Amino acid sequence: MTGQAATKLQHAALQAPRVKAFLRAHPETVRDDPELLAGLGLRLDAANMVEFGPAALARVSDAHQRETHARRHLEDTAQANFSAQAQAHGAVIDLLESRNHSDLARRIDEIASLRFGLVTGVVALEGPARVPAGWRVLVDGQIDMILGSQQLTLMGQAPTALGLFGPAAEHVHSVALVRLAIGEPARQGLVAFGSPDETGFTAEMGTELVAFLARVVERTAERWPIL
Repeated sequence: MTGQAATKLQHAALQAPRVKAFLRAHPETVRDDPELLAGLGLRLDAANMVEFGPAALARVSDAHQRETHARRHLEDTAQANFSAQAQAHGAVIDLLESRNHSDLARRIDEIASLRFGLVTGVVALEGPARVPAGWRVLVDGQIDMILGSQQLTLMGQAPTALGLFGPAAEHVHSVALVRLAIGEPARQGLVAFGSPDETGFTAEMGTELVAFLARVVERTAERWPIL
C-alpha cells in the first residue's frame, strides 16, 4: 500500500464517526436516495420502511438452512437411537428363547446380521476345559491379550480379534467386544460383533447397548451346565 493510499484510509477511518452521526440525524439522506439504497442492497417497502435487499435476504436464508440442517441431524440421531433400542429389545427376546448353548451362539449371529446389519456375531470361551458347540475356543489369557488386562469392552479397530470371526473375518472392518464371565467358578468369555464399515464401531461410541446384550448372553448361557 502506497503512502498516499494509507493516508486516505486513515482519513476515511477518522471520518466514519462523523458520517454515522450525520446519517442518524438525517436518515432521509439514505431513505430518499434510490441509487444509494440500491448500492447498499436495501430498498423501501410500501409502508416506507427500509427492507433488507437480496444480499441480506441470502444471509437470512443461509442461517435458516443451517438451523434446519442441525434440527434434522438431531431428529435423525434420535430416530436412529430409538430404532437401535427397539432392535435391542427384540434381540433380548430372541436370546431368552435359546434352547441350549449352540442355539444361543446361532441366535447371536442371526441377531448381528438380521437386526443390526453387521457381518456376524460370535461368542467365545477360554479353555482348556470343554467349550460348547458353536462357540469359539480361546486359550487361557487370550481375552486379556485382545481386550487388555481388566478391560471390559473394546470398540473400533482390533486386528488381534479378527480370528474370532472365522471365514467372515475378511469382511469385518471394525468390532465391538465385551468380556463375559460364564459359570461358577467363572470362566472368561467374550461376545464379539463385526461390522463391514470401518466406522461401524469406534472408540468414541457408547458401549451401553452392546454391554447390555452381553449381560443377557452371559445370564442366558448360565442356564445350562457346560458338559
